[in-house]
Amino acid sequence: MSCDPPVTKWACEYCTYENWPSSLKCTMCRGSKPLLGEDIYRLCDESPSPTLISPVSEPSLASGPTDQDTVIHSNGKWECCACTYLNWPKSLYCAQCRSPRPVTTTNLHEHLQPLRIDPSNELASAAFGGGSLRIMTSPSIEKKDIKEAENDLRGRMSDKSISSKNVGCSKWMCSVCTYENWPKSMKCIMCGTVHGGSNNGAASGKGTASTRSSLPSPEREVSVVSSARSSREGSQVTLIEDKCSVKSKRNQAVNESATSTNSPNNCEYERRLKQIRQRMRDVDWAWLNACLGVVEGDVNPVEAYLSSGGDPARQLTPSEVTLLNRPSAFDTGHTLVHLAIRFHREDMLAMLLSQIEGSGSGVKRVPSYVAPDLAADIRRHVASAVRQRKGSFPCYFIAEITSFALPADVEDLPPMVQEQLFEELLDRDAQQQLESEPAALNWSLEVTVRLGSRLYALWNRSAGDCLLDSAMQATWGVFDRDNTLRRALADSLHQGGHVFYPRWKEYEASQASMLQFSLDEGQWEEDWAGLLSLASQPGSSLEQLHVFALAHILRRPIIVYGVKYVKSFRGEALGYARFEGVYLPLLWEPSFCVRSPLALGYTRGHFSALVPMEPYSRLENGAMANNLGAGELQVTFLPLMDREHKLLPVHFLTQPELGHEESILRQWMDVCVTEGGILVAQQQLHKRPLLVAQMLEEWLNHYRRLAQVANAPFTRPAPVQDYSSDGGDSDDE
Repeated sequence: MSCDPPVTKWACEYCTYENWPSSLKCTMCRGSKPLLGEDIYRLCDESPSPTLISPVSEPSLASGPTDQDTVIHSNGKWECCACTYLNWPKSLYCAQCRSPRPVTTTNLHEHLQPLRIDPSNELASAAFGGGSLRIMTSPSIEKKDIKEAENDLRGRMSDKSISSKNVGCSKWMCSVCTYENWPKSMKCIMCGTVHGGSNNGAASGKGTASTRSSLPSPEREVSVVSSARSSREGSQVTLIEDKCSVKSKRNQAVNESATSTNSPNNCEYERRLKQIRQRMRDVDWAWLNACLGVVEGDVNPVEAYLSSGGDPARQLTPSEVTLLNRPSAFDTGHTLVHLAIRFHREDMLAMLLSQIEGSGSGVKRVPSYVAPDLAADIRRHVASAVRQRKGSFPCYFIAEITSFALPADVEDLPPMVQEQLFEELLDRDAQQQLESEPAALNWSLEVTVRLGSRLYALWNRSAGDCLLDSAMQATWGVFDRDNTLRRALADSLHQGGHVFYPRWKEYEASQASMLQFSLDEGQWEEDWAGLLSLASQPGSSLEQLHVFALAHILRRPIIVYGVKYVKSFRGEALGYARFEGVYLPLLWEPSFCVRSPLALGYTRGHFSALVPMEPYSRLENGAMANNLGAGELQVTFLPLMDREHKLLPVHFLTQPELGHEESILRQWMDVCVTEGGILVAQQQLHKRPLLVAQMLEEWLNHYRRLAQVANAPFTRPAPVQDYSSDGGDSDDE
């Protein structure tokens, strides 16, 4: 009876555990088996595992060789390095703990070499068209494994082809970085390689353009035939792909817009233009011609569009901007008013604003629109006259003082031309509201007729700068387009806030006490900050404090004639209007200011300049009129009472000043009482500045020419037409 020789186990040098001779690592502590007395050449595995494809993980060259060795027993099974379970040779994962089968350093290169794609084959057709796919393998790979790898690769590419077809576009793969670009991209978004070639391909000159653009890199081959990475790596790759996808979509939109207009093959672009032209109507063509007319300075197409009933507030659509094909001039959403402002067409702007609902009826032709160059010179002159007072009250002021009035030459025009002048110059709606019951303007016949001091409401822009525009109109006859007064107003309130704030707070607190409420200091400061913000924003509406500060900038009192209540478009009273009254430059010394006041009108959130007409006495003696010196003044009278003979409120008075309003008015203005007992202030009309006189003369010449045409005799017999009074005018006329 024979017995088997005893099995000699080896003891682990770390935990002294006795392991089987075939164990290369300790079962307990995973320590390596000592090499004493062992043949190191016999330990080398001569037949590595033929399985190459892993569905979840893949070997990586960047990670380097692994330090874990695969234990292969005589029956071909491999031992799991985590739980020592014996798995079948073709198992890529442990059946117990799902740990991946480790890759040894000796067969790592065989995992990366077996699968090769033949460069002569077109991978793009195999990936997206389902063509044949050739796989180059090493002789050590079994045919079954080769077939499984080929089926797996073809299945993956088939799925990718289906998904690409579902999206509706086939991307092209960069031959350098393998990034998948959109079809219209001429260059790779990631590396800039031109579509259809690569650096290597250009150098070698081998292969067609389609073949070179479809060949993947070795890393691409490994990623296609190998398994997916771990969950953590997979999430990182997904995040990167999402970012690249967003970037590719953004670049695709840019490329599509560029190729639609700049590419040689613009058939789609021309087809779209043809469809747009076919949908255009006559009114649409008139609208586009009007837009071109504003840009080019031609008023005829603009007048033709408006006379045909076109909407002046119509906006450009994207298709119309495409049809005009001038991106530097036209933008989506622009109206004729936007174009007139952008290209400084002030004469057209007046005509367009007059056509918009709520801006008055008829065409407006103010002096600054007739002579835009002179108006620009006047605004520059006013900007150069702005100064800042040194000392404890750093407020800005205008050094030169003037008052605007309508020239008396208007009365020499024929009645029809004179009526047209007033229609194009005045704001009829504001005039009617101020003169309607209860009248706030021109309510005294003694002042308007006997003293010749009727006030006219000039037409003003409907923007949020109406207060500053009306103040500039009442002084220089132009609008504050350059925001000269607004900048001076904002800077004065910011730098001189420590002087304005106490008086404003005291006045507002007294007004609040009358309404039975009060505010704490935080609310006062918040309201003050809001007022400063409004002053700094062009186009924003202004409050009483801004009128008070404007009186200091102009260095003269401001009298506001306004409606008692703010009403809606339906005539409903919305609230009490607090603007009416007198605003004095109380923070200046009286000797530093001018005693001649300005008159403004306030109606439903809108300010208008109220100006008189020059007394006709200036025209009685032409020589005397032309030789008027600086001290020879014309005077008009502005009422300081309402129609009930109540004194107009004086705003921003302190508690000790209340009750002494009349004496304060006499201190700051030249005040007198008429025979009817009306307290009035004298407004002095100085000699016009040269630029203002030239602007008014050019403006009057327009109506003088109209008067000459109306009074000119016929040079030849007029054609026989029916001009009956009851028949109306004919179409030919």
